[in-house]
Amino acid sequence: MNIDLKGKHAVVCGSTQGIGRESALKLSKLGASITLVARNEEKLKAVLKELEPNAKNDYIVADFSQPLELDRKIKEWANKNNAHILLNNTGGPKGGPIRKAKIEEFNEAFTNHLICNHILVQALYPGMKKEGYGRIINIISTSVKQPLDGLGVSNTIRGAVANWSKTLANELGQYNITVNNVLPGATNTVRLQSIAENKAAQSTGLNYEEILGSMAAQSPMKRIAQPEEIANAVAFLASPAASYINGINVPVDGGRTKSL
Repeated sequence: MNIDLKGKHAVVCGSTQGIGRESALKLSKLGASITLVARNEEKLKAVLKELEPNAKNDYIVADFSQPLELDRKIKEWANKNNAHILLNNTGGPKGGPIRKAKIEEFNEAFTNHLICNHILVQALYPGMKKEGYGRIINIISTSVKQPLDGLGVSNTIRGAVANWSKTLANELGQYNITVNNVLPGATNTVRLQSIAENKAAQSTGLNYEEILGSMAAQSPMKRIAQPEEIANAVAFLASPAASYINGINVPVDGGRTKSL
């Protein structure tokens, strides 16, 4: 099975921590050169040093709350480079019941997730088409199959991204560009820790550790995932071995989701 990524270039978003960072490291170990994308330049420089040595490794400093800035920077990069792999990944919106969500929360999440994903795809897919190889992978959530309690805005926006992704898969498949979604379950990231802290602060009767324990108990495997386990799914979908896998959602949740 061919999962060798030598000669391929990957643009990895949200790559200074969690799933994005682990995915960048995994793709780098498989031979890809990497362009890291995040808003904190110091953290980008630190992750850049962790990648396998490659003259084409670089980074783009971009804040996804500023889509026009992202648009300008990714177009500048794409004018000089071609990407074979794009990992769309950014931190999710804050939790809370949907009935209390503010309009601004929906607008912000829609911009950070769908609009910025779209900007990146529009800039990079022509290069993928030219190269005859494209892998667009979106980190979203198991909520597209089963909405998660207390994550009203996230449930809504993730669903929009999933349908955007499926539509893209239908359009781009003819160019040997696949578009797939990875749906992480509870994963040991800063976001999960923040969600647990917020729930503990809301006087749920459970402390931080107990909340993490309850999250772990929802999976048949009785534990929370590590970011590198999600990165393994990303790496496979990015590889030549996944050449005929297109337009699907891949839950990586230890079996937590109640449907296939």
